[in-house]
Amino acid sequence: MLSSNLALSQRLERAEGHACKQFAEARGQLFPESGSAWIECAGAYAIFDGIGAPTTQTFGLGLFEQLTPASLDVIERFFLERGARVHHEVSPFAGVAALALLCSRRYQPIEISNVMFRRVAALPQAGSGPVRVRLAGPDEAHLWADISSRGWTHEHPELLDFLKQFSVISTARPDSPCFLAEFDGQPGAAAVLSIHEGVALFAGAATIPELRRRGLQSALLEYRMNYAVEHGYDLAMMVAEAGGNSQRNAERQGFQVAYTRIKWQLSV
Repeated sequence: MLSSNLALSQRLERAEGHACKQFAEARGQLFPESGSAWIECAGAYAIFDGIGAPTTQTFGLGLFEQLTPASLDVIERFFLERGARVHHEVSPFAGVAALALLCSRRYQPIEISNVMFRRVAALPQAGSGPVRVRLAGPDEAHLWADISSRGWTHEHPELLDFLKQFSVISTARPDSPCFLAEFDGQPGAAAVLSIHEGVALFAGAATIPELRRRGLQSALLEYRMNYAVEHGYDLAMMVAEAGGNSQRNAERQGFQVAYTRIKWQLSV
């Protein structure tokens, strides 16, 4: 049985940080004007992926090395020099001292999420029916990007430009297979796996409004889990809004909460 502890948190946070680091690298290559960049400081990844982007933040702060005022100075300058707000999503296993330092530096909590995990294991998939899931082919990058951006912008129209690029970049990253779900032959949902050292991060799942509540998300999760089994990954990970629909869907598929994470923002 897996226990929620520092070692597990390090593994999960590194997997997510690695995925976002790859994303910033891919954006920088595809869109050089974006200025996307990242640094490693005190064991944490600080990633700039555009002003206001949800991936512009740190990952693993205080988990791999003790957080100090000097290292926090370096990280803060990295973001502020690029005109971005300073955000850290911090695992509770970073410890009280790290949180106390953030509080002393005028940080405020702005978001709470649950990091969820489970052992990779085969899941039963529905047989014949209207829902079909498949791996998106290299020639379907634009189709995958269109479905993904349409699914996300219905709820987050303010992120339209970011999400259009996000969808294109997702298909260009290494170790990030993309998946499509269809209903009666019509593509209606998209999702991705990000792979790092045996951890399969389930991310980027979105369904277009007209095909919601048809079982596409559940089918995507089941298909990706079985893909992870076939490729030898041992741990599955998701991040969900605390108490939200995504958490409930994940729990129905055997995921459990590893820890609750707080996102901190530097007051200016």
